[in-house]
Amino acid sequence: MTGVYLLAGVWALAILAVFIQAFRLSYRIEERSPDLTNRSGFPRKAMMFHTVTNMKVARDAETQGMRRRMNGLLLIVLAGFAIMGAGLHLVRAGG
Repeated sequence: MTGVYLLAGVWALAILAVFIQAFRLSYRIEERSPDLTNRSGFPRKAMMFHTVTNMKVARDAETQGMRRRMNGLLLIVLAGFAIMGAGLHLVRAGG
C-alpha cells in the first residue's frame, strides 16, 4: 500500500510541474498582449482566465501558438487529476 502513496505523490508532483509551466506560459502571453500587460508596477495574479478564453490576447501567430500550448498543458493537468482520482478510487475499492 505504501507504493500506491509513493506513486500518487510522484504523480502529484509531475502534475504540479505541468501546472507551473502553464502559469509561466500565461505570464509570457500576458507580456506579449498589450491589453493584459501589468503596468501598475505591483505584482498581480496571472490573468489565466483571459489567456485560456483568448480574451484581450494578442492575435499574432506566435502568441496564439503559446496560448494553444498552455491550453494543452491545462488539459494534461485536468486529465492527470482524473486519472489519479480514478486510480485512488480503484485502490480504495480493492483494498
